[in-house]
Amino acid sequence: MPLSDRDRDILAFEGEWRRHGGAKEEAIRHAFDIPPARYYQLLGRLIDRPEALAHDPMLVRRLRRLRDGETAAQRERAATL
Repeated sequence: MPLSDRDRDILAFEGEWRRHGGAKEEAIRHAFDIPPARYYQLLGRLIDRPEALAHDPMLVRRLRRLRDGETAAQRERAATL
C-alpha cells in the first residue's frame, strides 16, 4: 500500500521538527490536530512499513535505531528490578 499524504507529512515533520524549535508536542498538535500519543503510535507503525523505508531510508533507519535502543534500555531496567 503506498504512503498516504499524512504518512509523508509525518515523515517530513519527524525529519525537520528540530529546525522549528519549541516543544515538539505543541508542534504535533498544531501540525496534525491529534494528541502526541496518537502521533507516536502512527509513527511507530509507519517506520515499520517498507514503503516508509523506501521513501526516506536514512530517517526511517535512524528512527528505528532510536526506538530499538529505547526498547532495549527498558528491558534492561525491567530486568534489574
